[in-house]
Amino acid sequence: MSDSTTTTVTTWSLEQTSPADLIPAHVPDASSGIRIERAAVPSPEFSRFLYTAVGGDIRWTDRLSWSYEKWTAFLERPGTETWVAYEHGTPAGYVELDAQPEGAVEIVYFGLVPAFRGRRIGGHLLSVGTARAWDLAERWPEREPTKRVWLHTCSLDGPHALGNYERRGFRVFATEVTEEPDAPTPGPWPGAYPEGAA
Repeated sequence: MSDSTTTTVTTWSLEQTSPADLIPAHVPDASSGIRIERAAVPSPEFSRFLYTAVGGDIRWTDRLSWSYEKWTAFLERPGTETWVAYEHGTPAGYVELDAQPEGAVEIVYFGLVPAFRGRRIGGHLLSVGTARAWDLAERWPEREPTKRVWLHTCSLDGPHALGNYERRGFRVFATEVTEEPDAPTPGPWPGAYPEGAA
């Protein structure tokens, strides 16, 4: 395959190994209308909306083919949580947590709807999501206490993604470079994103 049909993608895996590693971002004042709360009722419709709204311009495609049943089974697993940021009642982004064996919690997805990027919401959302990963066992007594919070991000996620994670106290523990086929972003529809938001 020629270079013109592939993209070089760098993927970084990052972790925290103690709650003390977390460096919280500035908390928006009440007048900003920013609040973060857990979507405590598993909802495939809502989770798929968040997934496509946040990831449509950065090639999140692995879950587009998931059935309703697969979404439901994933969201109902003990220790799976979705934390949503709202601005004046409108969903602005989310963090999805997945409890794993041996006290690990993965931040599986994190991001903002394009129209809400660049407004100092992401750092706060990541801070809250990471803190909830560290205290996850308090809400799921059958889970062992969190010993490690980890995630991965890649060069397709945008120019500020890696820096945001590092500012919150995550450390890179692995880097991988791959060639991936060029593909159009999946949506949500042409022209949906404000100029310069992506």
